[in-house]
Amino acid sequence: MIEFSKDQIAEIASALGTKKVTQDAESFRIRVGEEGSDESLSLVIYPKTKLGKKRGALVVAYAHGAHLQVHNCSAYVVSKELGEVTFVTENDGQLSGMVVESSGFCSLYAALNRDLITGDFTQLGVEAMLSGVALSLAESVIDEKTKNPPID
Repeated sequence: MIEFSKDQIAEIASALGTKKVTQDAESFRIRVGEEGSDESLSLVIYPKTKLGKKRGALVVAYAHGAHLQVHNCSAYVVSKELGEVTFVTENDGQLSGMVVESSGFCSLYAALNRDLITGDFTQLGVEAMLSGVALSLAESVIDEKTKNPPID
């Protein structure tokens, strides 16, 4: 399970082209995309917050017309080349992930079978291929550590 540090938050903000990070007692807020545009969003990361009876990392994207969350975020992948960050969680062999782009676009993929990201994408229909490709970047950080229960 991950607890986001200030250095990790700075790395995420840098990859998303954001220099300003606002911190309060429980969270970090990163403004992504062009301020005031429909594509901009606020990314809020709670390193260790109460999620039911346990604590874990919560990543929230507030976008124009959308509110997306990844509970018990267990890993993330920064791609400076693509200008995006992928946040993932795994539960019983299923992955969920949110991809946040420096443009302010955001995509959420939920409850993918783990083997979808390691298989042959050409054998999938277009509707399933996109999610597998999007979360395949996270394959390198998804290991036995990501299967741990939320932080107490």
